[in-house]
Amino acid sequence: MIEENNRKVKVFRLHGGILRTSQALKLGIHPRDLYRMRDGGKIVQLSRGVYRLAEMEELNQSDLTTDATRVTDGVVCLISALSFHEITTQIPHEVHMAIPRRKESPRIDYPPVRAFHFSDETLSAGVEIHDLGGVKVKIFSREKTVADCFKFRNRIGLDVALESLKMCLKCNGSRAQILKYARVCRVEKVITPYLEAID
Repeated sequence: MIEENNRKVKVFRLHGGILRTSQALKLGIHPRDLYRMRDGGKIVQLSRGVYRLAEMEELNQSDLTTDATRVTDGVVCLISALSFHEITTQIPHEVHMAIPRRKESPRIDYPPVRAFHFSDETLSAGVEIHDLGGVKVKIFSREKTVADCFKFRNRIGLDVALESLKMCLKCNGSRAQILKYARVCRVEKVITPYLEAID
């Protein structure tokens, strides 16, 4: 029994210490084993259907890692990405995730997710992969996030977009990259006057 438990712990370790229930099933871990491991203190339930090895240190950006594990084709965007890159004073109360245009919005109780539908072109542009506590998380780059904020300014606020632009440039963000992604997002005409007004 101990050897079997060690095998299951090893499966978790081999996959970065975090598994969704569906992943665990594919890897030969039965749901009742997950409950036993949870009740025995071997794993911690991060949210519905997502488990982390208890021996792992508390993850940095745990809300991002939890939701990225559950929304596998999503990319952290907008205020969540601004916060990750430290180019906003906004405090995110939900995880902003970009998802494919035709995909249904994920139903996740905690951490709460706010989905934004992106075209294939805008979803694939400016994606960076960051290792957060052993979990690979897709997050848009600083410059792409600024362009996205202008695209979604009616939903998140023009003040947020303007602040992100100023803070990105202050942190040596690339004007050329911002314009490149503004073209991809079709907001070049919107963003250019603001970009030119900032020294």
